[in-house]
Amino acid sequence: MSLDSAQFHAAVYDIVRTIPVARVTSYGHIAKLTGMPNHSRHVGQALKFLPPNVDPPIPWHRVISSAGTISSRGPGTDGAQRQRDALVAEGVEVVTGRTGDMRVDLREYGWFPSIDEFQASQELAEND
Repeated sequence: MSLDSAQFHAAVYDIVRTIPVARVTSYGHIAKLTGMPNHSRHVGQALKFLPPNVDPPIPWHRVISSAGTISSRGPGTDGAQRQRDALVAEGVEVVTGRTGDMRVDLREYGWFPSIDEFQASQELAEND
């Protein structure tokens, strides 16, 4: 399957909207659920360019690295701190490591449905 950029971004946003409150998943898992498993960096780009005030909201803060860390946005930016604050507000424990990295326990807070489980849940939601 191949999606153009707009289709890929729309698919990413639709999937991210389904991540349950107080759970996180990885950029790579979102890419896998879009059917384009080698495009985790593109997931990050899609979330970076979120349109403002989109409705329904897209909980971008629930997507972190596959290592369980909140990705840095570079020096002088506050995106990682805003992401941490949003996760903590939902009840996700975020710990700061020795090197200053902010980390979430994926065993406790991870959301990683299989493609089949995800598609089945989407079909159920469409039929409600």
